[in-house]
Amino acid sequence: MSYWLMKSEPDEFSIDDLARAPGKSTPWFGVRNYQARNYMRDAMRVGDGVLFYHSSCAVPGIAGIAKVASAAHPDETQFDRKSPYFDPKSSRDSPRWELVDVKLVKKTRLLSLEELRGHPDISDMVVLRRGNRLSITPVTPGEWKFVTELLARDAR
Repeated sequence: MSYWLMKSEPDEFSIDDLARAPGKSTPWFGVRNYQARNYMRDAMRVGDGVLFYHSSCAVPGIAGIAKVASAAHPDETQFDRKSPYFDPKSSRDSPRWELVDVKLVKKTRLLSLEELRGHPDISDMVVLRRGNRLSITPVTPGEWKFVTELLARDAR
């Protein structure tokens, strides 16, 4: 099993939106970065753990836990001329952009970026690196364990 941190801007799609989604699952559409796409297409597997991260907001941080719920498949927004994610260079015969479906496991308290930075045990986490802008990053098993245990301890 692998672990991931997936960023979403809460005004675009929040943890609450995922909680309201039918079956509490949704396609992770709109990714237009090749490295993030490659993670979804080549490395993610059904059941992988996901830290759902709110970004580009007043208080960025981890807002919940999810899991990968499907194998990679074409992102339909690339074919929709009315979508902000439309890609005229992509075709149904040769789609450029793929995605996975993500399913909510549980909403958590917001574990802020500032708080994450305060824990030396996870100081190497990709999301904490200065200049990191990727919307999807790998999380090590040790980082996953630390974060999920921290959130579980807080929930008691």
